[in-house]
Amino acid sequence: MDGEDECDHGASQLAEAYTNTQSCQTDILLMPRGQKRGRGLRAQSICPQLLEMVLHLQQTMEECFLQLMTRYRQQDLMLEEQRLNLQQRHSQVIYEQEALLIRLMSQLADILQSRSWSGLGLQLPPCSMDTGSNAGGGQGAHSPRHPDQIPPLLSEFKTAFVIHDLSSRGEDISDFYHSEFQAYNAYHGDKYHEDNNTLGFINLSTSENKLCIDLMTKRLSRSDMNYIEDALLQYCDWRGQPFLREEVARFLTYYCKAPVPLDPENVVALNGCCSVFSALATVLCDVGEVFLIPTPFYGGLAFSSRLYANIELFFVHLDSEITGENTRPFQLTVDKLEQGLHEARLKRKKVRGLVLINPQNPLGDIYSQDSLKEYLKFAERHKLHVIIDEIYMLSVFDKSTTFHSVLSMESLPDPNRTHVIWGTSKDFGISGFRFGTLYTRSKAVVTAMSAFGYLHSISGITQHKLCRLLQDRDWIDKVYLPTNWSRLREAHKYVTGKLKALKIPFLNRGSGFYIWINLKKYLDPCTFETELVLHHRFLDNKVMLSCGKSYMCKEPGWFRLVFADKPHRLKVAMHRFCEVLQEQKEELTVRLLEDAQKE
Repeated sequence: MDGEDECDHGASQLAEAYTNTQSCQTDILLMPRGQKRGRGLRAQSICPQLLEMVLHLQQTMEECFLQLMTRYRQQDLMLEEQRLNLQQRHSQVIYEQEALLIRLMSQLADILQSRSWSGLGLQLPPCSMDTGSNAGGGQGAHSPRHPDQIPPLLSEFKTAFVIHDLSSRGEDISDFYHSEFQAYNAYHGDKYHEDNNTLGFINLSTSENKLCIDLMTKRLSRSDMNYIEDALLQYCDWRGQPFLREEVARFLTYYCKAPVPLDPENVVALNGCCSVFSALATVLCDVGEVFLIPTPFYGGLAFSSRLYANIELFFVHLDSEITGENTRPFQLTVDKLEQGLHEARLKRKKVRGLVLINPQNPLGDIYSQDSLKEYLKFAERHKLHVIIDEIYMLSVFDKSTTFHSVLSMESLPDPNRTHVIWGTSKDFGISGFRFGTLYTRSKAVVTAMSAFGYLHSISGITQHKLCRLLQDRDWIDKVYLPTNWSRLREAHKYVTGKLKALKIPFLNRGSGFYIWINLKKYLDPCTFETELVLHHRFLDNKVMLSCGKSYMCKEPGWFRLVFADKPHRLKVAMHRFCEVLQEQKEELTVRLLEDAQKE
């Protein structure tokens, strides 16, 4: 989320590591910084083999450093699809350079440790790794050392460069985590509190419902939740406790309006919907195969698909412009899916499935029943799996809008290839419970997915609480849902009122916790670079929004704003939001005046 800072931070770390490597023991071998490589070494005192090796080592380090610098900077400015392609091109080159660098380091360490240099008149000055012990400055601060004694650093020198802490895949995941979650981690270290930390971050980026925590706290504190038995403290069926799967089947039958009761044997419960999606991608796709997915979409799916499955999401880009084909912004049609499939196959991608989010995140769109049927028939024609994420199905607060679950259909075009994901994180505002469930008629998929319960199961006590919560239909229908919808409407009305006053275009939908807003008029020029600059300006003012690039939107200037927060905090956040846009507007005005004067 904070890619530019991450790029600078990563570059500074690389530069520091490179400088440190040139400093200590190898300083006497390498020339002073700023001089030409061919001068600064005294060949008459060092054997030609060692000289050649050191020069080769230095050159390799410089090339590796530049490759990594280029990679960080280019990745930061690219969409996810371009970023993945760039990583594939760079990974082999960087891997080969790393292998060469390690080999050179190892050979150099072998020569130095073998004392073959001792007859050359070369003495390595002792170098303490404890910088605090050198407070007096100069070499006099070090303890004397015999010329033939190898400094401790050299005995670790070879090991330090030979051992890889991470695989190349691990390094990619680490890079992605640091680049995408830096602002989120900063938020957790400096959260706003109306009494204790009024200058902390307010998070309008993470899609969490904080409006009904009071209701959930009260319900979860009832005596029926506080139950423990032996079975809850031991390993359970990896698919989830039978009592929970049975209740999930009844719950989905009722709220999804399924025409017949759903089968508990088709339910798998894991610790979160992203865990379900990641596992599902793993069991449906081989490495390198792809899912089609319309953009913009929830970026966590891109992260989830890479962790285990290492599969690619192939983007079907949607446009905001209203045309003959688009009767509304970012409209998904079967023609666009057909075109996306055609483009993927032209690029020799093996497409295994289609991913849909309904209600859509970040747009807020709700697919009609007819549209859902068309998407499913498209998938059936091409023998594709369909994964439908319905995690916001009970968060449709507009009274005039009707949500249709895919499970409500009388018949599915390809039931064994249709897989539905749902969880309690959004609809019940309990993301900390870590519960997600899959419903699929494919027994093969259920069996394969069950294996992931070994790593991603839910605690038995939590499963009991979830079962009791889902059973309480009377409380859900009469207390929780009406209150939740009412509070969502009020928060949505407040934020959209602010947006209208600022004349900011947005998609006015009645579902989810977020609004897809158009801030293009605050960008000049309107590029992903200037979008990122505005994103950082929000962060500097301690308010977090998600920029469109995070959702793989092909058009710069879009942001997602989460409104499902408590009234006081939301009011402070919107004040900061307006201040940032006012500052941005004033800067643009000054720049335009300066440009006009130059002309």
